[in-house]
Amino acid sequence: MDSIWIIAAVVIIIPLAGYAATLLWRLRQQQRQALRHAAEAAARANAKREQVLGDISYIAQAMIEDRCELSEGVLRIGKLFDILSMTEQVMPQYPHVFRHYQRIESHPIMAARKALDKQQRMQLDLQRMKSEAELADGIMSEIQQIAQLQLPKTH
Repeated sequence: MDSIWIIAAVVIIIPLAGYAATLLWRLRQQQRQALRHAAEAAARANAKREQVLGDISYIAQAMIEDRCELSEGVLRIGKLFDILSMTEQVMPQYPHVFRHYQRIESHPIMAARKALDKQQRMQLDLQRMKSEAELADGIMSEIQQIAQLQLPKTH
């Protein structure tokens, strides 16, 4: 009689142990896959960050070489720093760039600018030119630094 209970226990326990082992194996596979995906995502994010930093440096160099207008370059650089969520971090390092950026970031561009009447466009141009004149020297010295990518690392 005892042997029947032992055999019944073995018949029940062995499949349950096999099932538990299968579940543990699947869990380990899922954990490895999650780690692999996280590492790939981090690598993609880092590559994107480096690409955007390279774009910032390229725009700054274009500004130095007069291939890009001051306001256009500041606007592009400011937006790229926004994309990287680094604006708060680098704003103290480049105050002239970001002061000008804050003054012109709301100015309409392209089709929205063309839709404005001539008086409004001239008023915005005057504001932009006044800001450029006031901040140009400081912006250009900061652009020299940005072109060399002396930027703080993010988390």
